[in-house]
Amino acid sequence: MADTDILIVGAGIGGLTAALALRHFGFRPRVIEQAPALVEVGAGIQISPNGFHVLTALGLGAALDAVSLRATAVRLRDYRHGSDVAVLDLARYGSPLGYRFFHRADLLHVLANACDAQGIPITTDCALTHIKTDRGVIETSQGDMRADVILGADGIHSKTRSFILGHTTPAPFTGQVAWRALVPNRIDHPNQAWVHMAPKRHIVTYPLRGGTMLNVVMVQEQSDWSRDGWHLHDDASVVQKTFGDFGGPVADVIADIDEVHKWGLFRHPVAPTWARGKVVMLGDAAHPTLPFMAQGAVQAIEDAWALAASLAKSHDVASAFAAYQSLRLPRVRRVIATASGNAWKYHLSFPPVRFAAHLGLRGMSKLMPATMVRQFDWIYNYDITTSV
Repeated sequence: MADTDILIVGAGIGGLTAALALRHFGFRPRVIEQAPALVEVGAGIQISPNGFHVLTALGLGAALDAVSLRATAVRLRDYRHGSDVAVLDLARYGSPLGYRFFHRADLLHVLANACDAQGIPITTDCALTHIKTDRGVIETSQGDMRADVILGADGIHSKTRSFILGHTTPAPFTGQVAWRALVPNRIDHPNQAWVHMAPKRHIVTYPLRGGTMLNVVMVQEQSDWSRDGWHLHDDASVVQKTFGDFGGPVADVIADIDEVHKWGLFRHPVAPTWARGKVVMLGDAAHPTLPFMAQGAVQAIEDAWALAASLAKSHDVASAFAAYQSLRLPRVRRVIATASGNAWKYHLSFPPVRFAAHLGLRGMSKLMPATMVRQFDWIYNYDITTSV
């Protein structure tokens, strides 16, 4: 199947990783992207060791070392004074991969440069408008295109998903709204993720770009709906009022916010079928996840390797797609279920329950710190490059 013509829709993290993984296995993919250019967008992103297994296998380790920070711990903190509730030491996931913090644009830049170095064409300002047939013909803003495989890495509002499933139903609102911002690191925030837990709210902070800036994600439970998407601007005064009772160092972080984006959190179902004819999908197109395990991009990275390896080992596209879905579906369902169940742990509001839970976390953190971290081994120690 080395001569298989593969067209990837979407030049995000999943799409570009898929292009590199396919090239690694001897294919010659090409990529189309609806944006007019691959520009600096987004904010922080966490890549855990299970994602780094793939990126290292693709030869990107040194380039990614140069633009990432290695996390040393996750600290769960009470919102009132910033005191620790529990500390998860990430040394368990140390050399050579580690748990990393990136600015999303820096990670995309490394991936795009690697594609360029390997002769993988990326056509920008080329939007998928319609999939004409499951035999691999699509309509784009630059005309019709044909390929032996159409790979949809086109995100949460995927046209590929709509084509494969034949219909999509509106995703239910979770009752949670999130904001994201970037601020200067004026508090000497170490290379750790801090989760500041409050009744019905939490804030996550971690450093980026050599520790010069902080990524800030703020989540609140609320009943009114907010649009599903990353690009809705909001007024900084809204979050400064909403989270104004947070104390300790994060209070200075909140005060420094001057630009903020808002999005609603929706529970999109995992697609029961990931392929139709010559059309297949990965990442958020197939299985959007809530951001409470930082696994959205990482699961797309795992998908990329799994699909490329399945195509390389199969005699036809249909059997490759079947092997890919069979391998990935149970794992992504488990990861997504874990992420979906995580928010309530940060948002405990009934005082006796909150007190008891935090007391238990403090005790485990002091008496059984390894056990606290070991619960995530099934996610972080997984290596897709040895599983297919």
